[in-house]
Amino acid sequence: MPTALITGITGQTGSYLGQQLVGDGWEVHGLVRSNDAQRTALAGLLPQATLHDGDLTDTDALRALVDLLEPDVIFNLGGLSSVAASWTHPVDTAEVTGLPVATLLDAAWRLRERTGRRVGFVQASSAEIFGAAETSPQNEQTPVRPTNPYGAAKAYGHHLVGVYRGLGLEASSCILFNHESPRRPETFVTRKITRGVARISLGLSDGITLGNLDAVRDWGHAPDYARAIGLAGTTTAGDYVVATGVPHSVRDFVAAAFDAVGIDDWSPLVQTDPAFVRPTDAIAQIGDARRAREVLGWIPTTGFAAIVAEMVASDLRDLSAG
Repeated sequence: MPTALITGITGQTGSYLGQQLVGDGWEVHGLVRSNDAQRTALAGLLPQATLHDGDLTDTDALRALVDLLEPDVIFNLGGLSSVAASWTHPVDTAEVTGLPVATLLDAAWRLRERTGRRVGFVQASSAEIFGAAETSPQNEQTPVRPTNPYGAAKAYGHHLVGVYRGLGLEASSCILFNHESPRRPETFVTRKITRGVARISLGLSDGITLGNLDAVRDWGHAPDYARAIGLAGTTTAGDYVVATGVPHSVRDFVAAAFDAVGIDDWSPLVQTDPAFVRPTDAIAQIGDARRAREVLGWIPTTGFAAIVAEMVASDLRDLSAG
């Protein structure tokens, strides 16, 4: 039975990855902060996982955990995941999202040297490393030019993966474009949209206020992207863009959410506020996942409208249940 250590296991994609690995016969361990509000929910979703109290910024404890577990693959999905929050907490973003990648890669390398066996490492990178890319769609050869603190922290980790892969470590970087599900936190605009639309549909609200409706993103399904991360842990090490290649605007997302509740004329229900527009926010992010298809055998299985409808339906159930 192979062993996996997952950081960020209580997050959206980490929890799906844990479930998929357990289903494939893995022994799964997760690093969890003692005060993580999602810990109880994860225990219900993934009772088979062994959770270890810890913090990504505790270098010595992180190394000790890797030495104790001797995992076959380390999946690093931990860190601060909000681009908006990275502007107000740039140092925390660097310390939690960037620096721990160095600790985990070094621990994986030392484990490989000590045991003489394959030790895999997968970094959950982000399309934010490309910043305002000059070409579209973006692929593994697109220049890394982040334009926000979150993207810069992810870029540091992404480059380190390449450094350790050069040493011989089976290290991969999955460059994840936007991916959604009902497990997406409400601090993200997509969940703000689906929750807001559900509230309007139930008569609990009379509108939503958003930022730039014309921003374009490549939205996929979080379980699909978790599957790509799992495949990268056991296949040829490399960099892999994980995306659908299909662009949609925030306006499209709003329209799909209202369509899911049968509201056609939604314009009077949506207001825009420049305060919600992030500085240097990339206008368009679209990924080319050709390499993931060819090497990992990965393809997305859930379309845009189905993803949005799933999220709206989940929010309707939650709100109706009180």
